[in-house]
Amino acid sequence: MNSISPCVRFRRLEPARLILASRFYCRDSERGKRLSRAPELLQRIIRVDHAGEYAADRIYAGQMAVLGRESTPASKAIEEMWETEKAHLVEFEREMREKRVRPTALLPLWNATGFALGAGSALLGTKAAMACTVAVEEVIEEHYNDQLRRLMEEDETAVDSELLGVISKIRDDEVAHRDAGSEFGGREGVEEYPNATSLLKTGLRAAIWL
Repeated sequence: MNSISPCVRFRRLEPARLILASRFYCRDSERGKRLSRAPELLQRIIRVDHAGEYAADRIYAGQMAVLGRESTPASKAIEEMWETEKAHLVEFEREMREKRVRPTALLPLWNATGFALGAGSALLGTKAAMACTVAVEEVIEEHYNDQLRRLMEEDETAVDSELLGVISKIRDDEVAHRDAGSEFGGREGVEEYPNATSLLKTGLRAAIWL
């Protein structure tokens, strides 16, 4: 019986099961060597962005676990933002498959911390949940803008125009999430919880380098 390669197993995983994928990154079945089409910079960008969108998915999952029982404009807005984050995650999964980039080994950590952050902020109320959204999206906007600048500084022959488009579109979505969070009291929440949101931003910036 022919064995199923780890690369095929990775392709078959659903987004919610990517927590298991870090052990199944693509390998050459004959030589046991890692397959790699993308340059190192692109590999790092895709891996980091996939991890970030996975964490965002878990944050919104945590918030909806608490606030999803309520049928309010705020809970509906969070649900809509969650659907967008799911689409972002699928997009980066596609980039990973096409460019043969393995996921970070820290997905289990982002799964737990993301859900805890989302649920914890929601337990404090809608304003705190939206403050979490505003703080996170401000850092993510900054992060994606930095990536776009780095990619555009590369040699023109090495620029991945498709990836530039993907990141630009997702950056714009994150800005829209920040604005939506502000409309539902997120900006006031940031001012109400300055130490917590500052710590959150610092932690996110540090996590980008992991």
